[in-house]
Amino acid sequence: MNFLRSTAWRAGRCAAALTLAHIVAGSVRGEENLWPVRVTQTDEAGRPTSWQAVGPLLFEKPGAGGTRVSGFRPLFAQWRDPTGAITEVNFVYPIFMYRTDGDSYRWSILQLINRSGDPARKARQPGPVTFETFDVWPFWFSRDTGSPASSYRALLPIAGTIKDRFGHDRLSWTLFPFYGRAEKKGAITVATPWPFIKTTRGTEQGFAFWPLFGWRTRPGEFDRRFYLWPLGWNNTIQPPEDSPPGTSARREVGFLPFYSKETAPGFVNASYLWPFFGYTDRTQPTRYHENRYFWPFLVQGRGERSVSRYAPFYTHSEKKGIEKTWVMWPVYREKRLSEAGIAQTQRQVLYFLYWSLEQRSLTNPSAAPAEKSHLWPVYSFWDNGAGRRQFQFPSPLEIFFPDNERVRQSWSPLFSLYRQDQQAPGAVRREALWGLLSWTKTPERAEFHLGPLFSVDAKPETKRVALGNGLVGFQRTAGTSWRLFWFDFPPKAPNVRASSR
Repeated sequence: MNFLRSTAWRAGRCAAALTLAHIVAGSVRGEENLWPVRVTQTDEAGRPTSWQAVGPLLFEKPGAGGTRVSGFRPLFAQWRDPTGAITEVNFVYPIFMYRTDGDSYRWSILQLINRSGDPARKARQPGPVTFETFDVWPFWFSRDTGSPASSYRALLPIAGTIKDRFGHDRLSWTLFPFYGRAEKKGAITVATPWPFIKTTRGTEQGFAFWPLFGWRTRPGEFDRRFYLWPLGWNNTIQPPEDSPPGTSARREVGFLPFYSKETAPGFVNASYLWPFFGYTDRTQPTRYHENRYFWPFLVQGRGERSVSRYAPFYTHSEKKGIEKTWVMWPVYREKRLSEAGIAQTQRQVLYFLYWSLEQRSLTNPSAAPAEKSHLWPVYSFWDNGAGRRQFQFPSPLEIFFPDNERVRQSWSPLFSLYRQDQQAPGAVRREALWGLLSWTKTPERAEFHLGPLFSVDAKPETKRVALGNGLVGFQRTAGTSWRLFWFDFPPKAPNVRASSR
């Protein structure tokens, strides 16, 4: 088996990520072209597999995992599962998104107004803990689980409480920032007002008069102190409980920009005239030594990893099998790594002006490589190494949203003046101007369309040349000469949705 076929899921950034906008998944065997009214691709039985109308605006096509996607670009798009149930709806993505799995739902407006929950919560009780949440960032936060212990409502800055969120067990405030209260792992910190005066009690003790000074300690774990934040600090972090007996604590001290130092068993990291000069020396669990001169321009490191940096002219580093090289930063970058029997090489010019990724099999060196590349905003190209290729011109969005199917469905097709999809060697479809011009070639058939004005359909046994989609034309069959026909239109195919199940 070709290595890309067996690892395409692992190489999503090389393969699945560049399934270009509105290219049909599966085998396309025919086309009905009534551009700009409607352009339909059909399968071997003549059933529609996808269509688009009014240029790229209206569409329906197969999606990932057996779903179907339809909509009106870029205003609206919806996803249906194989049963026909709606699983996602977007309006002018990413302005509004709605998703559901049948048991729960979530909708969002610009990730600022969010609601999620289980619409059948009341009908199913008693049962598992369920929820409904509603947020209007950064002002309103609420959650209803049916239990007062985990439900909450909070209005910032007036008053409220948030539970088990933002890394804390509980956050409360009244007329914030005049009063705030935070709880985490038994430590209670009260700010009056935040962030200037803080008092900590419970499993931790502390006091801060920010930014002049402050301290916070948890017995047996740490003692942290700062002075003239963020200039001075003095921290002691005790070793983990599973450390060998007698292991010394980690120490962190500094007063910027003059000096800073971290020490731990087998580790020293020091800076002078921060951040320009310093060194790192580690002997356990692995060895590594690094010297810094006029950081970040000159850095030399050797040990478990190696770093040679002469920025901005040249930088080379190796760590855990990953090799990176910069030349004339940020002009050229190259990254090499080997993983799961695949060697990968990634190249970039000016970050996103040009980007490419190549994959080669380490177990089968003779196998064709897989490639993906973008020349922004000119084109995107993908080759899975097993005969499947795709190309799109222009392509201004793919490089910025390589794994975002919603951008690919709602926005990318609007810019696609030309695209090509090769399902296998000898089976390729080309399209220009959103279907006005199309060329399809397979071992069994060759087809050309200039909208509904002119078409050629050639098969081993027949050849058909038509004007007006069959208004008038010529046709030849095996063993016969050309004959004139008129009013011979292609038969209508079954409904596209019925054919997808």
